Amino acid sequence: MRIDLNSDLAEGFGRWELGDDSALLGVVTSANVACGFHAGDPGVIRRACAEAAARTVAVGAQVGYRDLAGFGRRFIDVPPRELTDEVLYQLAALDGIARVEGTAVTYVKPHGALYNAIVRDEAQAAAVVEAVRAYDPALAVLGLPGSTWLAQAADAGLRVFREAFADRAYTPEATLVSRREPGAVLHDPELIARRCLRIARGEPIDAVDGTEIAVSAESICVHGDSPGAVRIAETVRDRLRADGVELAPFAPDRSR
Repeated sequence: MRIDLNSDLAEGFGRWELGDDSALLGVVTSANVACGFHAGDPGVIRRACAEAAARTVAVGAQVGYRDLAGFGRRFIDVPPRELTDEVLYQLAALDGIARVEGTAVTYVKPHGALYNAIVRDEAQAAAVVEAVRAYDPALAVLGLPGSTWLAQAADAGLRVFREAFADRAYTPEATLVSRREPGAVLHDPELIARRCLRIARGEPIDAVDGTEIAVSAESICVHGDSPGAVRIAETVRDRLRADGVELAPFAPDRSR
């Protein structure tokens, strides 16, 4: 068995710090690095890229809406052409910084409200796919299984990978429970680790209503901004390894 662990990083801004990037980069195998639109400033982004390179952690572009105040968690009805341009801008900025630090962007994972929107929004999904295809069609993309985003990316010839969430509750339809709902975010490291092991084994997990659902994934996300994120990530890593699961990037850096 083999799976990737990813986390959202470089989400601080100026004097506002969020998450422990250094500690998480010692655990995960892929880093979803913010690109400055929903979070991240040039210094935070560059430090994350430098440490990811030093630890041979794959770098992914965590692209999102232009929404610093809302942390990218508010839907914005961006015209498709404008959204393509904004995603392209974010990709180019992050990849440039990553290359200065001896690595490169190898995949794209939309953030927050954009991630959720393109599960079903065909126009916005197509806009993000077009940005990735235009920048580098060799990039991989990461998203929710069954989403419009992954279906369109596959149709465009992009490499598609599915993602599960370690610390988020699922609906019976295998979509994420809204953060506005109680119980949307899980906090017990042992419970989360057991659930991640089931995902890695291809076994069903419980939805928020107790029904069993199948969540197929090549990568598992542990949110870097959750309380106790480092402990959760370490517990997940240790449990997976103890049960014979190999941890490795789903899209390793091919630039070297």
